[in-house]
Amino acid sequence: MRVDKFLWCVRYFKTRSIATDACKQGKVRVNDAVVKPSREVFPTDKLSVRKNQINYQIEILDLPPSRVGAKLVNIYINDVTPKEEFEKLELLKYSQDYYRKKGTGRPTKKDRRELDDWFESPEGEDEQN
Repeated sequence: MRVDKFLWCVRYFKTRSIATDACKQGKVRVNDAVVKPSREVFPTDKLSVRKNQINYQIEILDLPPSRVGAKLVNIYINDVTPKEEFEKLELLKYSQDYYRKKGTGRPTKKDRRELDDWFESPEGEDEQN
């Protein structure tokens, strides 16, 4: 089975064309080698897929006959992605929550209060005491 079709069948990508594009961009590796979308995969192959800033590590157990339901995916693959990859994503989400893009408009009242609290210096509090 082609690697792009396999990744679509086991629901790593929503469409087959997205899976094909990921292969063309070098985000998919089979046994640590960058592959084209037409590369055949077999059971016992190890895939590495970079998606959403996470490097997923997958072992192929069996090849599905067609696209499978989400509950049946574990029959065909074994996800051996290290937990550190998911922790990186969690940290990235927290860092993006506090980032404000340039040109998004005026700060809200809550944003303004947070900025005021942040700019208040500890030296000013010491002088009052």
